[in-house]
Amino acid sequence: MITRLTETTFDQAVEDLADILHGCVHTGASIGFILPFSRDAARAYWQERVRPGLSAGELDLFVAYGDGRIQGTVQLIPAAMPNQPHRADVAKLLVHPDARRRGLGRALMGALQERAVELGRTLLVLDTRSTDPSRILYQSLGFETAGEIPGYCRNPFEPVFEPTTYMYKALG
Repeated sequence: MITRLTETTFDQAVEDLADILHGCVHTGASIGFILPFSRDAARAYWQERVRPGLSAGELDLFVAYGDGRIQGTVQLIPAAMPNQPHRADVAKLLVHPDARRRGLGRALMGALQERAVELGRTLLVLDTRSTDPSRILYQSLGFETAGEIPGYCRNPFEPVFEPTTYMYKALG
């Protein structure tokens, strides 16, 4: 089941969200964090970086439930600049390592795209490490490659810089 968290439901979800982020970083996801990475740091990300945006109405936070807990998440961040009322960013599509290959990422992206259309957004933009499997998922969902930047992000395990691919999808 996919749902959109609210400011009210966010606090009861923080531990599951922290567990997902922690697990994803520890299995090599390039999502802005490097090892060592603690559960406290994962919890702080959600509370200090995401909660304020959710409270201010600056983002939508979707979660996928399975086996009685949150197993995946993704954020829709509508562009705030006056010349970009048609655009939104896709951020932090995360599925717990133990829940992968069950269609949760695809379902989360489907809910995100429906919400983007509701908000009148006609262009989605994201970036992903060029070697990540998520790139294949995004391509299968109709995202196109805009370009690649070499040496853009650091590998979470070792001090190596890797390329990032920017992708986009026109909606409707």
